[in-house]
Amino acid sequence: MKLSIVVPVYNEEKTINSILDLVEEALEALVLIKSFEIVVIDDHSTDNSKKVLEERIHQKNNYTLLSHEVNSGKGAAIRTGIAKTTGDVVLVQDADLEYDPNDYDILLRPIINGRADVVYGSRFKGEVSRVLYFWHYMGNRFLTFLSNMFTNLNLTDMETCYKVFRGDIIRNMLLTSNRFGIEPEMTAKISKIKGIRIYEVPISYFGRTYDEGKKINWKDGVSAIWCILKFNLFTSYQNSFRSDFNPYDTK
Repeated sequence: MKLSIVVPVYNEEKTINSILDLVEEALEALVLIKSFEIVVIDDHSTDNSKKVLEERIHQKNNYTLLSHEVNSGKGAAIRTGIAKTTGDVVLVQDADLEYDPNDYDILLRPIINGRADVVYGSRFKGEVSRVLYFWHYMGNRFLTFLSNMFTNLNLTDMETCYKVFRGDIIRNMLLTSNRFGIEPEMTAKISKIKGIRIYEVPISYFGRTYDEGKKINWKDGVSAIWCILKFNLFTSYQNSFRSDFNPYDTK
């Protein structure tokens, strides 16, 4: 089984080497997956992120570095990365240090064991979490609640970065969001697959402050509400996946 890791990057020169070190260490420790690729997308960073990535990835196997000519947003970077993946399983990894690659094992096991098609890593089920902004916490819980109302899922953390998919599912999904709306869009669209097996597992979360580089803001929260409504109420299954996609075709 091959694992693809998609890493969107925007102005993360201070953390990108550290997170990729952790990713490589976590991959070395995985017993059930030995074949992997890391697809990194620089979303037209204005700092030295791209230069740092080019120096790191030069002549390194299993890496693919992609670049946007204009800054397009996290969702656009994820879409670009997913299109280049070839793995049986696809995992999204942020370029900051908020999410710990040591959680890969617990994230991947439900899919590897054949129990799940999609796995979400919940920051609200984990044991280690940095204490930060109350209103961010409430915003995340509200958006998850609102999403659950329309998807009929009982997720605790819809907005989590750690989402793991069977590769065929995510590569056949017709994603359109450019910014953080990618999270509710993915959730709405996977919920449209009848019989989809979605698991949620606890993860650690080491959040950062705005001074440390956090980018999401209240405007993204408002946009997420619109995305929840748009992709649940006004987007059909036929407009969510490619027409020739059969999620239960195991050929």
